[in-house]
Amino acid sequence: MSFLPYGRHQIGDDDIEAVVEVLRGGALTAGPKAAEFEKAFAEKLGAKEAVVCSNGTTALHLAAIAAGLGPGDRAIVPSVTFLSTANAVRMTGADVVFADVHPDTGLLTEETLLKAYKTANGAVKAVLPVHLNGQCADMPAISKVAADNNSVIITDCCHALGAEYVNGGRPGDGQYEDMACFSLHPVKSIAMGEGGMITTNDGAKAARMRLLRSHDMKRDPADWTERDSGFDQNGEPNPWIYEMHELGYNYRAPDILCALGLSQLRKLDAFVARRREIAALYDVALASLGNLVKPVTRTLAAESAWHLYPVLIEFATLGKERSQVMRELLNKDIGTQVHYIPVSSQPYYQKRYGNQQIPGANSYYERVLSLPIFPAMSDDDVQEAVSALKSVLS
Repeated sequence: MSFLPYGRHQIGDDDIEAVVEVLRGGALTAGPKAAEFEKAFAEKLGAKEAVVCSNGTTALHLAAIAAGLGPGDRAIVPSVTFLSTANAVRMTGADVVFADVHPDTGLLTEETLLKAYKTANGAVKAVLPVHLNGQCADMPAISKVAADNNSVIITDCCHALGAEYVNGGRPGDGQYEDMACFSLHPVKSIAMGEGGMITTNDGAKAARMRLLRSHDMKRDPADWTERDSGFDQNGEPNPWIYEMHELGYNYRAPDILCALGLSQLRKLDAFVARRREIAALYDVALASLGNLVKPVTRTLAAESAWHLYPVLIEFATLGKERSQVMRELLNKDIGTQVHYIPVSSQPYYQKRYGNQQIPGANSYYERVLSLPIFPAMSDDDVQEAVSALKSVLS
């Protein structure tokens, strides 16, 4: 391809046929594919339950509700993440305590988490670690700190589907979190179009989230409280009756998209293996650029899924603005992106919580640039991207 975007989905004829099969079958939503996809996803990760929903943001919101977050509660969120991680907390009415991150990985650490607890100076109901770029945070250490402080763990795994812990298992399998949330957006490990998933080993939480994703419509007579209106004179349940006991949402995922996600899930291992090959090629090719351009520091917690391939560039030392570098690369048909602006610096959060002391997050943000990575890239594409970067920076 002439243009290399920073990320791109890969759809095959089998994916198309899976969607067409649903279109021919009649049930476009609320059919059997959602349950089939949930079962396959849970088995793939080693979790007991998986709950599919409309996107990664709604996954985080459902998990935050299931964790009991609400007005008066607080949750710790790393400053370097997409807006959704913090916004899902605020959507419940709870408040965010922003944690700093490691300047060379962008990840929450044991040290920055402990500092955030001190900043909170009180009860923290939940911690939302983020597995950034496909790399995993140090979950054994983070989960211990959270347990010591009686905090629920909701892991944002939106970048980490396909990553593997060094001690076995995968992010989202429930070793270190109460719930884990995934995004199946087209640039992620597998594409659902738009979609999200929550994994958990808690059956009660999974059942509640399935109700909440569909307005909390309780159709089982055993759950009804209004006994008179729900039953006919013979004591049989009226077939149209449902009850809503708490505020729910329309967060369902259509069968069409679940069929695509299920088909893509079968390719997950191959997709991630290719991403790792591309990352390794970048590592070698970038070595010639010296210390002014380097990949993010590798963590020891897990083998990355490489959703993104970010590099840290000393723009100030090179005397070039990042925007200039990005425009010049675009002129050479190389797409790049910045992941992410620290959420705590957004006007909404600045107004609510004031200026945050996040030196690690600021250092990471000032230097980071994501280069193209997706399974359909060729080895030559990697060399082309690095050659273009070298030319622009020279």
